[in-house]
Amino acid sequence: MTVNVDVNGRRYAVEVTRPPSPRSGEPGRDGAFLVSIDGREREVDVKETGGVLSFLIGTKSYDVSIAGGTVHVDGLPVEVSIVPSRPARGRPPSTALGASGGQSGAEGPQQVTAPMPGKIVKLLVKPGDRVEPRQGLVVVEAMKMENELRARAAGTVAEVRAVEGTTVEAGAILVILE
Repeated sequence: MTVNVDVNGRRYAVEVTRPPSPRSGEPGRDGAFLVSIDGREREVDVKETGGVLSFLIGTKSYDVSIAGGTVHVDGLPVEVSIVPSRPARGRPPSTALGASGGQSGAEGPQQVTAPMPGKIVKLLVKPGDRVEPRQGLVVVEAMKMENELRARAAGTVAEVRAVEGTTVEAGAILVILE
């Protein structure tokens, strides 16, 4: 089945299947997928470790986590929504995943959440600061890697809930932008 997926405002037709085993012709090993994006096929290996998905595409690896309705790829928030091909009669189209802290679109407060459990290493903003899209807000150390969490859109820092040196759980709200 093909689904339409909006990523950072661009729509893609995505189909995910299991590649057949060369020996039996049956679906292949666990974690192996054949992903077609707008007709371009790629083999993708996926492994889940501690709530984080590791995607291996060719020789490049991507860490993907979903926390509090936000999708993070290598620690960066990505606006993702699955678009129904046909809305149910009398109902507006809805999103299955919104990477905007529970809302879709760029309106309203933007909640920046921890993609996985970790330690707050550095705060890069304070309340009242103006931020631009993709500007760094907070650095979280998780799994011995530092991840800079960035703003999805321009805004003003309304609240900083994170405290340097403290540990946070996955999905914890760290910064709120208006």
